[in-house]
Amino acid sequence: MILVTGATGNVGRALVDRLVAADRPVRALTRDPQKAALPDGVEVMRLHPDKAVFEGATKLFLYVQAANADLLTAAREAGVRHVVFLSAGYVKEDADDNNPLRVMHADAERAIRDSGLEWTFLRPHAFAVNALSWAGQIRAGDTVRGVFADAMSAPIHEDDIAAVAERALLDVGHEGAVHVLTGPAATSNADQIAAIGRALGRDLEYVELPPEQAATELFSHMPPHLLQFLLKSWAATVGATPEITGTVEKITGTPARTFEQWARDHAEDFRG
Repeated sequence: MILVTGATGNVGRALVDRLVAADRPVRALTRDPQKAALPDGVEVMRLHPDKAVFEGATKLFLYVQAANADLLTAAREAGVRHVVFLSAGYVKEDADDNNPLRVMHADAERAIRDSGLEWTFLRPHAFAVNALSWAGQIRAGDTVRGVFADAMSAPIHEDDIAAVAERALLDVGHEGAVHVLTGPAATSNADQIAAIGRALGRDLEYVELPPEQAATELFSHMPPHLLQFLLKSWAATVGATPEITGTVEKITGTPARTFEQWARDHAEDFRG
């Protein structure tokens, strides 16, 4: 039995679909089982650090919000042996900054290392699915307002992350491995908007806003200290060459999908 936390999220749901297609027994752990809407044959339980939740399972896919010592202890005592953890690409062994997102993922990795469980860490960089944050503007018109039009990244398709997670859970040899995951090519924010436009058959334009204007117009919902870290990190990518790895193809045998492909896969999400 394989347990999947975050089973209704982008990566977790893609992983559940893959495991079901591979005819593997799956138990999805979610905060609201009544709203999970997962495929037939998936056992759904409420996420809780109780040994009963983990009975009969030997593998666990874990996302950061669920990674705590109580849950890891309950999993180990119930017979789970291997955790595949969805970490983040900005976790580096020698990093010493106070980025709260890096600290949260690094702390979770440390707890897993100390848990007595075998582990595999997946460290994806930019998620292509973050482009859905522009969906509202795209549905409303042909102009997208945002920061740093020339900020560069190599966004990865969420299903490519799930494909690596599937292999790490089902194949031997991934214990103790750290897999850094990216898409296959660098693209700017403006290029991503153009790619979404092509997927929709529309001409979309990216209009760059000064960070201070964007902070109040676009990111007012975000805690100020977190926003400042994000703006600083995004600014550092302007015109930069992002890290690009071949890990997806090495592990799955299939090249990572381009952002252009992601945009075609998600075209309906941007239609009004």
